Amino acid sequence: MACIEAHGLRKAFGATIALDNVNLRVAEGRIVGLIGPNGAGKTTALNAILGLTPYQGELRVLGRDPWTERDQLMRDVSFIADVAVLPRWLRVSQALDYVAGVHPRFNRVKAESFLAKTTIRRASKVRELSKGMVTQLHLALVMAIDARLLVLDEPTLGLDILYRKQFYDSLLNDYLDRSRTIVVATHHVEEVQDVLTDLIFINRGRIVLDYSMEEVESRYLEVMVHPEQLAAARALKPIHERQVFGRSVLLFDLTSDHVDRSQLAALGDVRMPSIADLFVAVMGNMAGNQAGQAQGEAR
Repeated sequence: MACIEAHGLRKAFGATIALDNVNLRVAEGRIVGLIGPNGAGKTTALNAILGLTPYQGELRVLGRDPWTERDQLMRDVSFIADVAVLPRWLRVSQALDYVAGVHPRFNRVKAESFLAKTTIRRASKVRELSKGMVTQLHLALVMAIDARLLVLDEPTLGLDILYRKQFYDSLLNDYLDRSRTIVVATHHVEEVQDVLTDLIFINRGRIVLDYSMEEVESRYLEVMVHPEQLAAARALKPIHERQVFGRSVLLFDLTSDHVDRSQLAALGDVRMPSIADLFVAVMGNMAGNQAGQAQGEAR
């Protein structure tokens, strides 16, 4: 069953097109990374999924229209925004009491267990907490809600590296099961590399890559080329090239007709590309293609 399904999803703000004919399907029980540069349409896509903005096209989340059935949908959805907004006068204990009183699926024991891994005192007011502590409190409150869909927009912003690692460990060990789905938008792509089951790249309101991580691993290969093999490697038409410690690293798409894994292994050291390197390559190719089209139109 699809947790999220979109067909021809479009959203414009005046002359600016934030989402441009997006087609998307996210199955239940997956952890999906939504990656894109600033202004790519990530937040607009998340807002549409959460029923926070109207849109054109068809969108179903957990079988519901998020714009017209948001009240019912929010019983099964949790959202962590990039900025944790909590009243500054509120005490931590009062925040726990409040969420326990308004949300029937809030598990206070689980929230307390999350907070036990921090130095946050229950008697502290929000204004007395550091930025990182406010984020920790927000995460504890939302992660303790038994939701079928968890939407994360830069969830670890402001956290130190230790707690970021703990957070993603909690996602896997304490939250995810086959019936729950997680969509995470982040710029810290290196931190979600080993967590994701699916990867989506978005740019200028369009989906430019949508694969499972298994498909990414079978499709893309990076080679740190032996210097004497550089000409032969370039002849195989890599999709991207960069320099690392004076060596050329070429990225290949194995679905291409003129390259296979055994050929590349003879040219240098092979490895799966990181999400960050794949993102740079895909976006770089898009920019190059657009520049070429512009030059052609100018002629």
